[in-house]
Amino acid sequence: MTSHFSPPPPLIVVMGVCGSGKTTLGAALAGRLGLPFCDADDLHPPANVARMRAGVPLTDADRAPWLDAVGAWLAARAGTGAVTSCSALRRAYRDVLRSHAPGVAFAHLDGAPATIAARMAARPGHFMPAALLESQLATLEPLGPDETGTTLDVA
Repeated sequence: MTSHFSPPPPLIVVMGVCGSGKTTLGAALAGRLGLPFCDADDLHPPANVARMRAGVPLTDADRAPWLDAVGAWLAARAGTGAVTSCSALRRAYRDVLRSHAPGVAFAHLDGAPATIAARMAARPGHFMPAALLESQLATLEPLGPDETGTTLDVA
């Protein structure tokens, strides 16, 4: 008997701290794979954007509805595949995304803080100020060995 098994289309989250290149790489990857792309920043409630613009780090309570929205966006595309850029800094945040879309894989963009800070300084008009990089680096929990994904150097 011949089997015609094909794996499900990929659900990929390009993750990392602000300024690591998530949106640039995520959009390029989605284009290359012919999949829809969403910048998870676009799913933040206006209050979150206002907090970040003011240089105030988000709390877990602030992030909860946003993470559910990102997870729902992924889940709605489980049959077709999709790519999103999302900080997903803590394992607990990635667990929320996995609860919505169990097959999701993560591409963690990692690099030297000085390199990332320089990139942030070169992007005018973004709501996330470079002052929040330190808090994001302090929050970051790299992918665990049991999490589906890979780490890529931003350099």
